[in-house]
Amino acid sequence: MTTAIIGRKVGMTRWFLEDGRNIPVTVIAAGPCQVTQVKTAEKDGYSAIQLAFEDIKPRRSTMAEMGHDAKAGVSPKRIHREVRLASDKDAEQFTLGQVIDASALEGAKFVDVIGTSKGKGFAGVMKAYNFKGMCASHGTERKHRSPGSIGSHGTDRGHGAKIKKGKRMPTRLGDERVTVRSLDVISIDAGKNLLIVKGAVPGANTGILTVRAATRLYKPKARIQAKKA
Repeated sequence: MTTAIIGRKVGMTRWFLEDGRNIPVTVIAAGPCQVTQVKTAEKDGYSAIQLAFEDIKPRRSTMAEMGHDAKAGVSPKRIHREVRLASDKDAEQFTLGQVIDASALEGAKFVDVIGTSKGKGFAGVMKAYNFKGMCASHGTERKHRSPGSIGSHGTDRGHGAKIKKGKRMPTRLGDERVTVRSLDVISIDAGKNLLIVKGAVPGANTGILTVRAATRLYKPKARIQAKKA
């Protein structure tokens, strides 16, 4: 069974433990998803399945997507995501139109959550990279939040003041794909398709998320999982 699912971020709240302590958690509406494509190494060069999430009105979809979903026997869907599998043997477990809900993550103690971070628009170096800024003493005129001199980071090609790639300067901030690793799974309600994880996840409320079983645990959590196993 796949160890990944598509969902929406519902929001954050508090979860009370048996000893009275409370922890911050994020509620995720995980699924239900349907399988709209099964890929094999023999046919496609690698093993994977495509998951589709959330019904959509046909007029808000495209003819190509509606035909693709209809081929799998499902209604038009809003989101399509691909999940890689280890081998064709794993792909054989899935059929077109198969429904996958939050119970697919029942055995996972930790998950990775992938989403798009909040866009913060155009930002200066102090906000984007935590630069200190210029001195605020007498003589510094309207330059307090500037990055300072950049000429010393020019190339040595002798063809003008070309700045090297990667120089940290004012830029667009946020609105990027972000993966938060090794979040604790607090609770799974398969009946309501709700997944509750400890901590924050990328993006705003109602944002689309991909949740998968943790692929690379931090060392402390790897020891915890080894003990529980």
